[in-house]
Amino acid sequence: MGMDHPQHSPQHIDQRLTELEIKASFTEDLLEQLNQIIIRQQKQIDQLVDEVLQLREQSELAAAGGPRNMRDDLPPHF
Repeated sequence: MGMDHPQHSPQHIDQRLTELEIKASFTEDLLEQLNQIIIRQQKQIDQLVDEVLQLREQSELAAAGGPRNMRDDLPPHF
């Protein structure tokens, strides 16, 4: 086997390089999409944490506020 082996031909090497470049391009695109998803999800997580903290604070304030008015427990249609 000499250098004329089909896997070592310039055409075959060019074809493999092109395929690798295409795969690398798709991988870069996918990575960018995943980064954008992570950024969006982190923003949502931060917002949810803020909301939970606000609700906890409201709950603690309400609990510390003394006796509750029974009307607060009535459904809106009463």
